[in-house]
Amino acid sequence: MKTSPTQHLLLFRGPDWDRGLSNDDAQRLLDKTMAWFDGLQTRCLVKGGHPLARAGTLLSGKTERRMDGPFCESKEVIGGYLLLDTADFDEALAIARTCPTLAHGIDIEVRPVLEECPCFSRVMKQREIATA
Repeated sequence: MKTSPTQHLLLFRGPDWDRGLSNDDAQRLLDKTMAWFDGLQTRCLVKGGHPLARAGTLLSGKTERRMDGPFCESKEVIGGYLLLDTADFDEALAIARTCPTLAHGIDIEVRPVLEECPCFSRVMKQREIATA
């Protein structure tokens, strides 16, 4: 029985993976990473993905703060993402484990994409209860 695909987001975190590598080593790692990505595309698993700009604006409550990062010492820097169609979370995790940049300081957060925001769902359910 074939199950319908689910979407998972891979968030790439960490410092620039090419720092400290020789030009030849950086080129080899780039080639491996592009082959990894091309393999995912060939299998029709990639729905989207992009690198992210280094600077942005952080909104928090009523404040805004311009970020002039990245801050390489911070693991919170998100350098890019891939949106995948996979059979389940385990497949998405297995794909992430094969990324060549993992061995070069990159962390990959794997998260399921939800159909609806859990906060919205809770509020709507409470509304239904209150009006019943």
